[in-house]
Amino acid sequence: MVPALLTDLYELTMVDAYLAEGLHEEAAFSLFVRRLPARRNFLMACGLEQALTYLETLRFSPGELAWLESLGRFSRQLIDWLEHFHFSGDVHAVPEGTPVFGQEPLLEVVAPLPEAQLVETYLINQVHLQTLAASKAARVVEAARGRPVVDFGVRRMHGEDAGLKVARAAHVAGVSATSNLQAAQRYGIPVAGTLAHSYIQAHDDELAAFRAYVHRFPETTLLVDTYDTLEGVRKVVALARELGPDFRVQAVRLDSGDLASLAHQTRALLDAAGLERVRIFASGGLDEDEVARLLSHQAPIDAFGVGTAMGVSEDAPALDMAYKLVEYAGRGRLKLSPGKVLLPGRKQVFREERDGVAFRDVLACHDEVLPGRPLLRQVMHAGRRLEGASPPLAALRMHAREELTRLPLEVRGLEPARPPHPVDVSPALSAAKEQVVTGLRERLAAH
Repeated sequence: MVPALLTDLYELTMVDAYLAEGLHEEAAFSLFVRRLPARRNFLMACGLEQALTYLETLRFSPGELAWLESLGRFSRQLIDWLEHFHFSGDVHAVPEGTPVFGQEPLLEVVAPLPEAQLVETYLINQVHLQTLAASKAARVVEAARGRPVVDFGVRRMHGEDAGLKVARAAHVAGVSATSNLQAAQRYGIPVAGTLAHSYIQAHDDELAAFRAYVHRFPETTLLVDTYDTLEGVRKVVALARELGPDFRVQAVRLDSGDLASLAHQTRALLDAAGLERVRIFASGGLDEDEVARLLSHQAPIDAFGVGTAMGVSEDAPALDMAYKLVEYAGRGRLKLSPGKVLLPGRKQVFREERDGVAFRDVLACHDEVLPGRPLLRQVMHAGRRLEGASPPLAALRMHAREELTRLPLEVRGLEPARPPHPVDVSPALSAAKEQVVTGLRERLAAH
């Protein structure tokens, strides 16, 4: 269970004020990304499973309530309300693995205002992290052109929770396996790994190190660049001759140097020794651009291990994600802050396709019926998730793969799409916005 205090102070002070003022009617909050980062043509929605689990299980323990009371900041009314808190609202969301664009809701929460406000911080925290990670991983997978990608990033991710959730999100986006044992155990992700340079260094002889490791792990991948990459490959060849039919090593790993040139030379050495079945696995500071560059040079690399750049989304480490009130007490709400566009009311997104390929999205009012596929689905009612709201990870991977094939090639690509995928606002939603803006300005002028 997530600690209930994993939230911002102002969520509780606002709830306290709402309760005191009797502001408890139904509200709608929309969670979305205002604009895409410079190097993203789309984002991949992820993190809904953890969001729903949080909403179902959020409770305040006696110890947490006692600590809050000791601060002397909050009313008795708030403490009593928190003691009996159960989320009772509805959630509509796009399925995990769905590509989304700027201004499109990833999820919408409809609940009494205090409840919907309270959950803001954690929902952003979880959906932001996993959407960020899945979006980066999707680019790496695209660059690999069908070759397996293994997540090697846990050691440099930003803490334990990120190490787990990023591995999950990357797997949804198409990454084949992870080196992270806890993520593999928790989420059912295939586990993969090789060995570190320290194992080779701990032996006085590289070939002796290979021999000892293969004795214990016959179908391993051998790391060959500790001292001299090509000499390391030659020692693998020597070990293959020594072991004969007992040699079952699956791959050699290149982790430094000119990987394209070394891959070509390694392949030649292996093939000349009759080791055509031994694959080449590349790692070492890789990202989607380097993977694409290597394959553009026809480097005979069979799989990639990608760590830090994917694990922390190095080129775009944060999204401009927001969770905003868009409706309260049956009326659309917005704000007029410069540069922070907000559309009122609950929404639906319709994805229009031609010959199975998307050509535009339309952001509409939630009750409109327009051409195209509606992307948001109800996943929770009265605080309980609905049947089918939490598909297994394998189904999410398949959904992500199918959805990506429905995007134009230039949108799936690594370079900025020109023009970007269009997201239009429906006439009804535009009219609703103008109506709310007019009414808001009239009220402001009257005061």
